[in-house]
Amino acid sequence: MEEVSEENGGEEASEAAAATAYNMPLLENEEEEDGELPADFDRLWKLAHDNPQDFSSWTDLLQYSEQESHMTASRRALVAFLARYPLCYGYWKKFADLERRAGYTNKAQEVCVQGLKAIPLSVDLWIHYINLLLGTLNMNLPESSQCIRSAFEEAVAAAGLDFHSDRLWELYIEWEKEQGDMKAATGVYDRILRVPTQLYSSHYEKFKTHLNAHAPKDVLSAEEYEGLLEESKQIHKTEKAELAEGEDELPPGEEKEPTEVIPKMRELLLARREKVYQDLEGEVRKRWNFEEAIKRPYFHVKPLDRTQLKAWHSYLDWDGIIAGGDRRVRILFERCLIACALYEEFWTKYVQYLEPQSLDEARGVFRRACEIHLAHKHTMHLQWATFEERHGDLTEARRVLESLETSIPGLAMVRLRRAGLERRAGRLDESEALLRDAVVQAKETPHLHAFYSIKLARLLLKLCKNPSKARGVLQEALEISPDDGKLHLNLLELEVSGDPRGSPEGVQQCVTRALAAPLSPQTKILFSQRGLQYAEDYGTSVQRSGVTGLFVFRYNQEPRENETCQGILLNEWNLF
Repeated sequence: MEEVSEENGGEEASEAAAATAYNMPLLENEEEEDGELPADFDRLWKLAHDNPQDFSSWTDLLQYSEQESHMTASRRALVAFLARYPLCYGYWKKFADLERRAGYTNKAQEVCVQGLKAIPLSVDLWIHYINLLLGTLNMNLPESSQCIRSAFEEAVAAAGLDFHSDRLWELYIEWEKEQGDMKAATGVYDRILRVPTQLYSSHYEKFKTHLNAHAPKDVLSAEEYEGLLEESKQIHKTEKAELAEGEDELPPGEEKEPTEVIPKMRELLLARREKVYQDLEGEVRKRWNFEEAIKRPYFHVKPLDRTQLKAWHSYLDWDGIIAGGDRRVRILFERCLIACALYEEFWTKYVQYLEPQSLDEARGVFRRACEIHLAHKHTMHLQWATFEERHGDLTEARRVLESLETSIPGLAMVRLRRAGLERRAGRLDESEALLRDAVVQAKETPHLHAFYSIKLARLLLKLCKNPSKARGVLQEALEISPDDGKLHLNLLELEVSGDPRGSPEGVQQCVTRALAAPLSPQTKILFSQRGLQYAEDYGTSVQRSGVTGLFVFRYNQEPRENETCQGILLNEWNLF
């Protein structure tokens, strides 16, 4: 690409629409109930929207709205803020609490649900949501318990594989115990003993206490209990070499536990879980150093240091996580994209992982990155457009590029990508139109105008096979930027590439124009040399080549006479 910044003319981008924006409608007559907005609200609102990337402007707005205890102001500020920073789980909690305190319980739940769509790995937000349900549902109704259990299941399905999900699992277990369902609690314990978490050993100790505090029949499923009871009896029979006789057999699941068999059942039960625990400990040990290296697992706008970025790269590249299965890999990527949401390299890495498996899922990652977290990072949008074009969706590729150019106007790279997309699609007229439009819009910026003019001229010459149009574009550009050496050089290249038997005057005029232009001495001598070479190869007069060659030689050998040589060179070219 020419030496033109890819951010030419770029100003602050317009606000990006967040895919997961929470759109809470105002209640009827809410404005009247709250009265007018606080005095400084409009000023702070404008500051935040004028510079949406300034996090402190948003926090000032939120703090002011909260201090004023104004429901409408707080709600509007939170809705707008969370549309741009949906990974700030603490503000989702604040929003839910705001609605709950105002008496809008259903809206508080809706806020939590929307927040969990934006950040499903947030253990804190899941716990907040479940506690909200526990505090608002009538637990005397049978459907309430099912609602809570469903919420727990959704929570562990979404965030249960997180290394720091211990509190969520513990809350689930304690709730099942409060319901008196010890078998369900055992089932949850069995699940957490297969998930590498930070407090894995604590879970196991609590599980052993749980098993020892209750009869096996009360904590085990019927199937496991029957198998364990039978195995214990067989062992007991072998050890004691005798069985109790004369006992009536009871239906399966209703046998009485011989007192002497219960210790053996517990022993076998713990031995089975011990094997699971040893495997779990091995998995935790493999991950421990990676997890310890991560110091900031949550989202923040402050940059991460290089050590933290390297830690995430190392964790994602670890072969062990791949061996753990696709689900664990995705969980790790999602965790990474919370802490590293503002770093496009990790979004790109995630896309590269998903693309071979599902184009729709890879596309979804691009959409999250470009529409929410990296709305102002044009390189991510360009990757998205390339992705869509590579997979044949030219309509979506055009939409992505057009949207980017609308939000961040003036980027030369974006306009060139749009023109290139149309060119590759065989739509040369559209490509030409885009470049011509860029030339027109850049007239007030001479170097950018020259840059686009050169691109347009090359398209017209090389692909459209129309040297006349290309020549016209360059000549018009030279009227605006006569001191641009690249314009002169491209025009010369156009002329020398033509048939020398047709119009040799074009080269002569080009060199003459360059020598008369306000260019550097070195550039002028370059044009003289190119003209001399052309005259020697295709010229019909030896006089010019000889005279010009003499002064080119004197220019190089006698720098003090350069100014004189330039004048003589110009006069020499003008004679013919």
